[in-house]
Order: sequence, then structure tokens, then C-alpha cells
Amino acid sequence: MNDPFVPRVGGILSADIAVPEHEREVRFYSRVLSTGEDPLWREDLMNNLGMPIIGLGARSAEHARLPLQWMPHIQVADVAASVERALGLGGSDLMHGKDDDGKSQWAVLLDPNGAAFGIIPVVSAEAIPSTDSDASRDAAARVGCISWLDLTVSDASATRDFYRQVVDWSVQDVEMEDASERYTDYNMSGDDGNPAAGVCHARGVNLGLPPIWMIYLPVGDLAEGLRRVQEEGGKIIKATRGNDGEYAYAVVQDPVGACLALVPG
Repeated sequence: MNDPFVPRVGGILSADIAVPEHEREVRFYSRVLSTGEDPLWREDLMNNLGMPIIGLGARSAEHARLPLQWMPHIQVADVAASVERALGLGGSDLMHGKDDDGKSQWAVLLDPNGAAFGIIPVVSAEAIPSTDSDASRDAAARVGCISWLDLTVSDASATRDFYRQVVDWSVQDVEMEDASERYTDYNMSGDDGNPAAGVCHARGVNLGLPPIWMIYLPVGDLAEGLRRVQEEGGKIIKATRGNDGEYAYAVVQDPVGACLALVPG
């Protein structure tokens, strides 16, 4: 995934969740994400450049219908048109923000698998945080970003087509292998041609993952982050190590049951 602050159709701007036990959740994420000698995240959950990447809000009556899932905010060309297409393809409309004239401003949707996601208009260039140099722009892309996003489901082909129509993503096949049998997962790209997310079959390396949008967050010290996950009341769902024996990737569950993936920063 590229710089998250670039405005583009199909780009992932951020992700958020509304949680019970809000103070406990803030402690969990601030401890898990701020590991290593040079932490990617500060204790206030901003990245090292002071930019917000994820939103961790307190659950209220307004959010009662929202599932406990991290929900990515995907930029689309026309919110109302995307909502209409999603409903026609078997999705659901959980929340739908409109202005005084009834024009759609944003929406929170469920896909046919029950995965929640938000859609927003393409962000204007004026709303993008300014950086002083190419080096700082590189840092903005590297430090504290949502490094990847994917969705694992039983029927990845149907889900691919749902998002291709709702978000206007293009598709690139990704060849996979499971027990010597080859199959195809999918990279979903924005209108700049760069991959923004993955849609995967629930098999092989992705077997057993929940059918939700999984955000991947980098941590400075993944082993220490996983220790803190358990110390703070979370669970490790799945963890893999590289050839060097170091952790390469882990899916974890926070204390209230929301899942996300952690990768080395």
C-alpha cells in the first residue's frame, strides 16, 4: 500500500472502530503499537509525524448497529451511487450521512459476507497534511501507516466482483498454492493502478481467518508487541515466523474481540 494520504478513487484513507471499555482499549493499542527503540506510534495513537491514522472511539447508542470490526474508509467517486450498487448486490447500509440537501456524504456498509467498511468521497488535495520534503513524505508513508488491508472469505471471486462494482477497484490475480493445488487470490487496485487491498480465499495460509477487513499495522518490535497483546488481555489468533525465526506476521484479537494484523515496522 502506498502513501495513505494521496487522494484517489479506491484509496484507503484510514480505519476506525467504536468500542466498549474505551479506556482499556486505548491502553491496549497504545502499548501494543508503541514498541521498539524507535516506536512507529506515539502513546496518543498518532504516528511519529503527529498524523492520525486510525480512529479508536467510544461506543455509544449511535454505534449500536456497528459490528466490532476495524472498518477501512475507502474513497469513492460517488457515495450515493456506491451505496445503491452495494444494496443491489446484497450488501447492507448501516449508517448513511447526508447533508441538509440530502446529498450523501459518507456511509458505513456491510458486504454480503458481513464485513463492514466505510465509503467517503475522494479527499481534496487541500485536506492532505503538508510535508516539507520528499524525505518527510517517505516517512509519512513508512511510519505508523496502515501497511496493508485484506479480506478472507469462502467465495473470493464473488467478493472481488462486489468490491469491483461498489468501489470501482480494478483486479490483479495473485497465484496461490494449497496442498499442491493452485488457485487465485486478488489484489484490488485504485484508479492509480497501485494495489490498495487484497481479497483472499479462506484456504491455505489464510485458513481460519475471520471474514472481516483485516488492517495490518506495523510495530517496531513485533515479538514485544505480541507479548503485550497477551499481557493486556488480548489473544494471538495466528502468528508466523520467517526463515530467520523472527515473527513476520500475526493476527491478534483485542480485549473486546476486534481482530487486526500486526507486522514488523
